[in-house]
Amino acid sequence: MSSFITNDLLGFWSEWVRPSAGLPIVLWSLLLAAAAAAGHLVQRYAGMPKVVGYSMIGTLTGLAGFEGAIWPLQGTSLFLLELGVAIVLFEAGGRLPLRWFRHNPMVLVQSLLEATLTYFGVFWVLHWMDVPDPVANPIALMAIVASPAVLMRVVIDTRGSGPVTERAMTLATLNTFYALALGYAQAGLIEHAPLGLFQKLYPVAVVLGMSFVVGALMSLSLRSALRIMSPASENTSILLLAIIAAGAAIAAHFGGSAPLAALIGGILLKALHPKPWVWPRQLGTAASLLTMLMFVLVSVVAAQADWSLPIASVVLAVIAVRSVAKIAGVAIANPGTGASWRQALWVGCAMAPLSSIALLITSGFVTASPLLGAMITQIALPAILLMEILGAVLATVAIHGAGESSRPWAPEAFSITEDTQR
Repeated sequence: MSSFITNDLLGFWSEWVRPSAGLPIVLWSLLLAAAAAAGHLVQRYAGMPKVVGYSMIGTLTGLAGFEGAIWPLQGTSLFLLELGVAIVLFEAGGRLPLRWFRHNPMVLVQSLLEATLTYFGVFWVLHWMDVPDPVANPIALMAIVASPAVLMRVVIDTRGSGPVTERAMTLATLNTFYALALGYAQAGLIEHAPLGLFQKLYPVAVVLGMSFVVGALMSLSLRSALRIMSPASENTSILLLAIIAAGAAIAAHFGGSAPLAALIGGILLKALHPKPWVWPRQLGTAASLLTMLMFVLVSVVAAQADWSLPIASVVLAVIAVRSVAKIAGVAIANPGTGASWRQALWVGCAMAPLSSIALLITSGFVTASPLLGAMITQIALPAILLMEILGAVLATVAIHGAGESSRPWAPEAFSITEDTQR
């Protein structure tokens, strides 16, 4: 009997079973399902944005030793992250009010000052803590970024709308532009000998030039499509996703930056097609799934860093200096921008999140220099993980503190109970 089960039955089973996508796809599917449930529960019972739940699930999975995401990013995981970031930045670029800058140029000054103070503040504190300059430079560039993806998710969940919300999104989009252009260009120079000014600026020009060409092609293609297709059409949504995906692959292949090309494409499309069009209806569930995957992937990878007490002091110092620099930069250049000092404080707080873009910049440096990669990873990944979760909470506090949320800051479950009793 036992031989029948061992030989005949198992032999029949092995011939009948056909391999499908494999165990990693099953694990990622279950991971996304758990993240979706956690995001809902966090918003319903804690009043926090869903991204906190996504990140918590990814963190627990990464700490448990999940090997579904290899560091530094490469292959499919790298492309999916770039695609998710590209979709977010394309939307952010489409909302960037270029005409507004002509009437309020101090916002650009505010953006430049905030980014400059953040870079030099983080660089100097790392230098003071005896971190080598080739390691301090990538971390300082990463610190410039304020994640538009996290901010968008928080704005959606809080239903935020107002000057603080719009100013925070604008400044986050602008400093993302600076960090991507400088980060992708300098990654290739990390192991080179000291270079002259022209040799440092040439890679930046190449990255910007290639990204601009790809972004222009994306915007022209979509502009042509919108002449004959309805913005609310399902086919327009599919076309948009396909063009962004193709643009991301082409930009990365020819030496540009996929996220930067998408950001430029969104800005150009807004200039060519100023009529408003409803973004969520076009992308719907597909974009939401990619965004959720992006947050989970970031936290899974970041949680796999080597955590240690000596590094913790450096990470906390970077986070503290970065937060102070962003608030100070926004506040110092606030006169003439049309915002009050109180609003400037909340804008600086709302720019706390770090997430996928910072991870992409860090991954580029680690790939370019495996020798320095371990030191960069030790500081960058814990900072990204902490500020993906804590940054989302701070951005939520800022939007509610500014009085720009149309949703009461209370767990959704209790709000429903009160409405039912009434």
